[in-house]
Amino acid sequence: MPTLPSLFVAHNAPFLALDTRKGADYHAWAKAIPRPTSILIVSAHWESQGPLLIGTTQTRPLMYDFHGFPEALYQVRYPAPGAQDLANQLEEGLRGYTIRREPERPLDHGVWVPLLHMYPNADVPILQMSLPRDLTPLGLFELGRSLAFLSAEGVLIIGSGSLTHNLRHIDMVENPTPDAWAAEFDTWLADKIIQRDLPSLFDYRKLAPHAAFAHPTDEHLRPLFLAMGVANA
Repeated sequence: MPTLPSLFVAHNAPFLALDTRKGADYHAWAKAIPRPTSILIVSAHWESQGPLLIGTTQTRPLMYDFHGFPEALYQVRYPAPGAQDLANQLEEGLRGYTIRREPERPLDHGVWVPLLHMYPNADVPILQMSLPRDLTPLGLFELGRSLAFLSAEGVLIIGSGSLTHNLRHIDMVENPTPDAWAAEFDTWLADKIIQRDLPSLFDYRKLAPHAAFAHPTDEHLRPLFLAMGVANA
């Protein structure tokens, strides 16, 4: 089993679940890497304080953690198998972290929206882990490094969020020209990632252009640092 990459995916608005054209990019991405034995995913929509939380290890109805959307979105199903073995691996191998199970916690849309395009047959076991609110970007990076042993065992580790997330200034027009603030923030992030300039990335809220505008709250960018830690282990 080859060591799998780690991914940072934009889960977009829930509408993405119904958009097969845009979803094709996610499917092509999944086809370009080896098929995982299971998936460990951290979504911006499940934050925790203190212990790391891991969700259901069974197939459960999805969480529709949004309101006011078309009825078709509430009919989406994604009956992926639970990843009991992965939960056990996580508890045995993740030293230095307190882990608590939340077996009733279903998959939120930050998980199932991208995965239903990536693995449309819903046949890869999935385990969701919470995003620790009390860890700095460096702390999330180090958590990712601690998780990297799973990548060598066929587990695909995904951070699910967004490079920008300012809902008050989102433009829902099809294929709009990106606003300058978004393009400049995106370019800065891409450059620092390519340069592997970790100190600047960890201090992005002070150094990146328009950082506070791109992320009034930072939960949608924070999964990136965990995914980077996995990749840099």
